[in-house]
Amino acid sequence: MGVDRFGNASIACSVGCVYAMTQRRYRRNDAMDAMSMHPTLYLKQVEVGQMANYVYLIGSTKTREVAVVDPAWEIDRIVELAQADEMRITHILATHAHPDHVGGELFGLQIQGIAELLERVDAKVVVHRAEAGHLTPLAGSNIMRVDHGDTLNLGDLTMTMLHTPGHTPGSQCFLVQDRLFSGDTLFIGACGRVDLPGSSPDQMYDSLTNRLMKLDDKTVVLPGHNYAAGRTSSSIGEERTRNPYVQCRSLAEFLRTVGYA
Repeated sequence: MGVDRFGNASIACSVGCVYAMTQRRYRRNDAMDAMSMHPTLYLKQVEVGQMANYVYLIGSTKTREVAVVDPAWEIDRIVELAQADEMRITHILATHAHPDHVGGELFGLQIQGIAELLERVDAKVVVHRAEAGHLTPLAGSNIMRVDHGDTLNLGDLTMTMLHTPGHTPGSQCFLVQDRLFSGDTLFIGACGRVDLPGSSPDQMYDSLTNRLMKLDDKTVVLPGHNYAAGRTSSSIGEERTRNPYVQCRSLAEFLRTVGYA
């Protein structure tokens, strides 16, 4: 694939992660295991595919309903994990419509995704309205178009949609209790690429500064890729103090940091 102007040499970074970060400043975080405060919360993080994607299963052990965040690459495995725990997949949540997160063709690879999952389960596909057109061929009438601030009930859990454009026009994050599924908007020590078609560094700065960094410091960050040397999660507090891309005090500074000025 070569190396682009952001120093990305691998296919794994060519869609999701733009900025190679040194992770030594971050301590190991076991936030994924801190579930005692939410006795009915069901949560699994699964690394899949050739681009180090994270797929999430999130739902309620009380009602046995579960949603899949960004199903791609290994659809049979995802379904089998839910079935093994006697969970029923009722919703499919798309943080954005890039093929490594929802399926399709990318760099000569044919990636399984939403279309293949819908062959196995009867579920609604939740996508931001700005990108619903990209998924309609995959999901047809199963599409649920959402916008910033909309909520979705997963059994006895409530999920809030946060529109965070920048990586793509319809990028969104999902907030469930104190957990943020941040897709390709916010990574551990980094943020998503802003040099792709449809990307916007201006919008990314606004999404990071005025949306995500307004959340409580204790909010657990669950990113869309394993780009942090095995770190599976972080927190808004950690990112606020250690991630240089959310520490920029102005748009001009952010543009300089991402190489646009």
